[in-house]
Amino acid sequence: MNSALCSCMTSILTYETYKSVVVRSWPLGIVYRLAQLIIISYFVGYVFLYEKAYQVADTNIESSVTTKVKGFGKLDNAVMDVADYIYPPQGEGAFSIITKIIETDNQFQGRCPESEKEFNCSSNADCIQHLGSVQADGMITGECNTTAGYCEIEGWCPAEDDKVKIKPMPEFVNFTIYIKNSIRFPLFNVTRGNFNSTKDIKTCKYDKIEDPFCPIFQVDYILNETRQNVTMLAEKGGEIGIIIQWRCNLDHDVNFCVPKYSFSQLDAPFQNAKLSKGYNFRFAKYYKTEDGTDYRRLHKVFAIRFDVIVTGTARKFSLIPTVINVITAVTSVGMGTVLCDLILLHCSKRAQYYKEKKYEEVSEEQINESLTPKPGSQLSIRRGNSSCNDSGAVSISTNF
Repeated sequence: MNSALCSCMTSILTYETYKSVVVRSWPLGIVYRLAQLIIISYFVGYVFLYEKAYQVADTNIESSVTTKVKGFGKLDNAVMDVADYIYPPQGEGAFSIITKIIETDNQFQGRCPESEKEFNCSSNADCIQHLGSVQADGMITGECNTTAGYCEIEGWCPAEDDKVKIKPMPEFVNFTIYIKNSIRFPLFNVTRGNFNSTKDIKTCKYDKIEDPFCPIFQVDYILNETRQNVTMLAEKGGEIGIIIQWRCNLDHDVNFCVPKYSFSQLDAPFQNAKLSKGYNFRFAKYYKTEDGTDYRRLHKVFAIRFDVIVTGTARKFSLIPTVINVITAVTSVGMGTVLCDLILLHCSKRAQYYKEKKYEEVSEEQINESLTPKPGSQLSIRRGNSSCNDSGAVSISTNF
């Protein structure tokens, strides 16, 4: 018990100090300097220059977007203006340009036959199985309208027939979209707009090369950038993203903080889907007859939905991240020593010899013996044998 306690106390009450060993080996020296060069290059090239780790970043961007569409088109022999084909009309960051409308006029509350093939019937038994169906245009009553050959529904009648052939509005590609975007980085209290308010922009049109800062976009240009099939898009609708990216280095003049635009087909993953292909929705306009009976006109519209997506990051120099990353870089340079020690002590043929040179255990008894003069001898301390330039390192040569 005492022996174990003594051993435990001895292991705790010990002091370790580093012993410097100089290994004169060209291959090992090349590995050591190469490891240091790679680590320094990583921190200088990637961490500081590419990632800009000396700066603090603000990604909590505050953004406001308003939009306005202009243009005229013709749909079903009627001239359409912005009040007819834009939905919703508020001009927010998400809006739709209607390209095709299927109308069902004079719908009154009542009972009528369905119009979809899946509701064909010859007896009531064929309709009972559809009770509670959400695919119908109304509530299935469970009765078969044998005259029409379809199950009967209760709701707005007549039922919608969306298989009517309607020619889409082709002029939508010439419409223009005006986007006004203001942003703020709260950490730095910096506010910017996507165009110079003193500049006349009425006649400009966005082009990523000729005029990259114009806030007016032609629909045809956006569709070309996203490589859309215009005919299919007008027929079925789709979803387009207009991405505004703000990447601002506030160590430079704030006037260099400008937006960069890009465009994306948001519904690309569903291009080959059997259901919900494209983009469409329904809305109704309600009226009253002279005797007060409600009726409506149902619109099923196919449209191109535009989503304006704003992202941004602002960066500025800060002492704290700079100091932290410099200390990390200096500390990481020591990984070269760790790598060479692994090679020297575990991969070398003379690993045991190097271990004996690198690690040395000195007990208190050995220290006392070295200081105790032997009989017949005289202990003397010679001054001047040491030098301030003497590192005390052990130098060994090696060949791998």
